[in-house]
Amino acid sequence: MNHESALLLWTAASIGFVHTLLGPDHYLPFVAMSRAGGWSTRKTYWVTLLCGLGHIGSSVVLGFLGVALGWALGSMETIEAARGQWAAWILIALGFTYGAWGVHRALRNRSHGHLHCHADGTKHTHEHNHHHDHSHVHGEPRKAALTPWVLFVAFVLGPCEPLIPLLMVPALSHGYLQLALTVTVFGAATIVTMLTCVWILQRGVSLLPIQSVERWNHALAGFAVFACGGAMAWLGL
Repeated sequence: MNHESALLLWTAASIGFVHTLLGPDHYLPFVAMSRAGGWSTRKTYWVTLLCGLGHIGSSVVLGFLGVALGWALGSMETIEAARGQWAAWILIALGFTYGAWGVHRALRNRSHGHLHCHADGTKHTHEHNHHHDHSHVHGEPRKAALTPWVLFVAFVLGPCEPLIPLLMVPALSHGYLQLALTVTVFGAATIVTMLTCVWILQRGVSLLPIQSVERWNHALAGFAVFACGGAMAWLGL
């Protein structure tokens, strides 16, 4: 491997790392939805991994099509920008819907007390909430099962803008072996960074004293996903 090829691989790894780290939509939704949905650590990492593979794979397919069909770089970037808007609005819709449901659920789950008087004259207050004691929310399992798939669709549509020029340069000047190596290095750097950020954030959240806002977990998760979609749509992150 010559110096130019090695430099290209280092560039791919660096861009994959920085691109992922600067985009909170690559890891924050997984941490938020994992905590709200009570996902296991294994499920959280699997959902993150699959979304990362879909995120990179869709842009790889687009890049190969562009190389094979001779599309101009500007045309490919236009398609990626449109995909980015679709992904952003899916996250916005998911975050708003899930957050609104979370607020409604939290308000229903508010604890309150009832005074109980016994025949012997003793009195005591019984604290409870009607959500856990009396209601049967049949929609929750469906929401929990659907959320990872909505995230997956959003990530498949989500663009991987740095990947397009990284695909074009080696394809035109070094051949398809270098192209495959570049894509693999970029993808590995992106996914490892996603998983690492999720692990670090999960560890940090677990250390916070947030039991007092536990019933607001779903609302906060919805807000986090909504904010990520908004950052993509309106701030270009």
